[in-house]
Amino acid sequence: MVPWRQANIHVLSHGLHYASCVFEGERVYNGTIFKLTEHSERLQASARILGFDLPYTVAEIDEASRAVVAANGIGDGYVRPVAWRGSEMMGVSAQATRINVAIATWPWPSYFDPEARKKGIALKTSPWRRPAPDTAPVHSKAAGLYMICTMSKHAAENEGFHDALMLDYRGQVAEATGANIFLAIEGRLHTPVPDCFLDGITRRTVIELAKARGLEVVERVIRPEEFAQAAEVFLTGTAAEVTPVGRIDDYRFTPGRVTEMLSEDYAALVRRPQVAAAAAE
Repeated sequence: MVPWRQANIHVLSHGLHYASCVFEGERVYNGTIFKLTEHSERLQASARILGFDLPYTVAEIDEASRAVVAANGIGDGYVRPVAWRGSEMMGVSAQATRINVAIATWPWPSYFDPEARKKGIALKTSPWRRPAPDTAPVHSKAAGLYMICTMSKHAAENEGFHDALMLDYRGQVAEATGANIFLAIEGRLHTPVPDCFLDGITRRTVIELAKARGLEVVERVIRPEEFAQAAEVFLTGTAAEVTPVGRIDDYRFTPGRVTEMLSEDYAALVRRPQVAAAAAE
């Protein structure tokens, strides 16, 4: 355990200069990290995609994550595991660098303003696009891939929007800057195929919840103009949870029963005692 203000890295860390860094975002509910092992497994997978192996097992990362949450007395909050190449070798090639892992946690309320969530947040389409799978490690939760997300979100916020909608390299709907997207069209849920962005853990969870409700979920190519057909739109993510969307550019939506139902189901799931017990094993 390291005090918050002493948790430092070297200024020449390779992760800072060359983006050789991966991370996870996890939610704590009632003192338990939701789907912890899935996140730890994805952290390891992300690192391997970037060409390095973590010096800890999934079980060790799980154990350390719980210890950090307990030491900080977090009831409801956020956990950020991060792994990066160190400062032992400076240059594009960094074979001799040490692989570092750290885990931080803090209390964190709703990702979006609660009042905005009631009527649905507003998104603006970003001019930056998700890269093609043969141009970037798109299936890794890699720090470098979020540069265009920060740029896009800042630009959207500066124009009065809450977040940005990211299209992919083909001009198809991809996701928001840190959350997957769903459209309710004629009683079905539609969501883009995650072939150039992360197949989110929350995304998969909500798909399971929707199917349990008898909703048909269609994963397919979605063009931006199809928002005109959508009755409801919502985002899913560890931070965003299930967040209704009220506007994308000039398209308007009214949060309805599908979004409300899945939001309630997700909230019930993450705080269900048996889920918490299973996650702690």
